Amino acid sequence: MSHSLPNQEGFMRKPELAAAIADRADLSKDKASQVLNVILDEITGTVSKGQDVSLIGFGAFTVRERAARTGKNPQTGKPLTIPASKTVAFKPGKALKDAVK
Repeated sequence: MSHSLPNQEGFMRKPELAAAIADRADLSKDKASQVLNVILDEITGTVSKGQDVSLIGFGAFTVRERAARTGKNPQTGKPLTIPASKTVAFKPGKALKDAVK
């Protein structure tokens, strides 16, 4: 079993992650890519409904509310109102934090 290494840019993209899953789980690359897509779709669908996704040991995806605030137009310097919005945050779990140390 070989572990996939990051590409030349120094980070792992979705195809490399799917290839690593295929190798480690003894699946075809197509099947591993399908599994990865389902996982990502489920996380996206759950978070888009305003629910958090917690993967014990890995981390949690949470929805955060941003209040409306005042900013300024970088071209004119005039103040403008930035509307309230929602964003997604990721908080790494203990196992992931420990692995990075």
